[in-house]
Amino acid sequence: MINKLSIPRRPLEGNEAQVCCFIIQLLLLKTPQFRSRVQDFVKDNSSEHWRQNNWHEKHLAFQRKFPERFGPPESVLESIGQGGSYQSLPTYFGNVCLRFLPVFDITIHRFTEIPPVTKSLETILEHLGCLYKFHDRPVTYLYTTLHYYERKLRDRPLLKRKLVSSIMGSLKDVRPPGWALSESYLNYSTRQADDLNWLPELDYYVKLVGRLVDTTAGRSPFPFPAMDWRFNEFPNASCHALYVTAVELLALPASPAIVANALMDVVLQGYNLLPVSEATPLESWVNAVGLLLTYLPESYWSVLYDRIVELLSGPQLSTYTYPCSPLHLFHFSTVVGQGLDAPFVLLLAVSHAFFTHANIGQMGGLPQFVKDRLHPLIRTEEQYLWLCHLIGPTLQRFSVDKPKCVFDLTVELYELLEQVDKNVAEIRMIDPICDLLYHIKYMFTGDQVKTEVEQVIRNLKPPLRLRLRFISHLNPQ
Repeated sequence: MINKLSIPRRPLEGNEAQVCCFIIQLLLLKTPQFRSRVQDFVKDNSSEHWRQNNWHEKHLAFQRKFPERFGPPESVLESIGQGGSYQSLPTYFGNVCLRFLPVFDITIHRFTEIPPVTKSLETILEHLGCLYKFHDRPVTYLYTTLHYYERKLRDRPLLKRKLVSSIMGSLKDVRPPGWALSESYLNYSTRQADDLNWLPELDYYVKLVGRLVDTTAGRSPFPFPAMDWRFNEFPNASCHALYVTAVELLALPASPAIVANALMDVVLQGYNLLPVSEATPLESWVNAVGLLLTYLPESYWSVLYDRIVELLSGPQLSTYTYPCSPLHLFHFSTVVGQGLDAPFVLLLAVSHAFFTHANIGQMGGLPQFVKDRLHPLIRTEEQYLWLCHLIGPTLQRFSVDKPKCVFDLTVELYELLEQVDKNVAEIRMIDPICDLLYHIKYMFTGDQVKTEVEQVIRNLKPPLRLRLRFISHLNPQ
């Protein structure tokens, strides 16, 4: 086993790495000794060994059939005059099959890094993937693999499907039906090897997100079969639902942009058709979509930024024609409660849900995104107000986790205000805008950005300079 582990961990590239993978395949599959052990062990044992009354008897029977020796070879013992007298301790809690699992984890990752050996990996999974029945965290391992190697697996949908079907399928005998993957994906996984053309409709994503929403809310009937969470890799049903849903999204044969857009469209386009109730309001669906985005790689959640750019550059905000105030249309409860046109508040809600659950690495790029991609777009007061609604709720988290982002965003807000002030004849919502800037100063920045702010305020029109005079301490005339 040590030899099998040392081979995939060697830093080989190019043809040498392919030869290394070929040797590993021969060691694992060419000789029947190891494969026969795996087949016998999987057939006669259960991963839920605590439910077996005769587990130890089966273990001893397996050791008698396939004895393992941990001492020196007999030839060495005979050379030192101890032939037949060496007695090694018996193995009570493991065997070569269980010890191979961590080696198998590394081997799969190594094969994934080398695209030319994809077929070899599929063959190994076909013969030995059943061992993941005994893995202590199979879903977590699958999620981590699909997440980390997303770029490597993006153009290899057959391998993704093989990974999911091998690891999840190994547990079909010890898990009830419907415990992880949706019925639609299970039907896809049973297709012919070359049949990879599946582009799910919006209804598929609604059901997938709805399963997570219902699980989180604890609705009855329960979306997942009853399982004993004391011996599960996840502490509760909500965590289990989150991981298996992320695994299924990562395993789809569609591009990250298609999957992420469809996931957001569950709320942005289908919000009128969602089964909203008192137990699962629209906010629960928004929260589930934002949470799922944070559990997907950057190529997925960065699509949210693309949707923000699309909205701000579109005619709805660049040429505002609605009869009511933008502050009215940017208020979630008002818009949803009155059934008004909701593209502004729904994207705001999904963005806020994403920023609430995101780690600081995912949030840290927001100032640069505003500077590079939004700054050239914002010319109207309505665009600026929408951006204020987007940035405002993030400042509290930034002030705790990454204060520099607060300073960068604040300076950007002032520079964009100057840009809007020069572009429009008159700013109508001048008081709410100035209230926000005063709030940021007294709650977050203080005088940290005083120099940059004063330079901008000097260039504003008199009405804005007058209202911001306590920030700049400049003569408003």
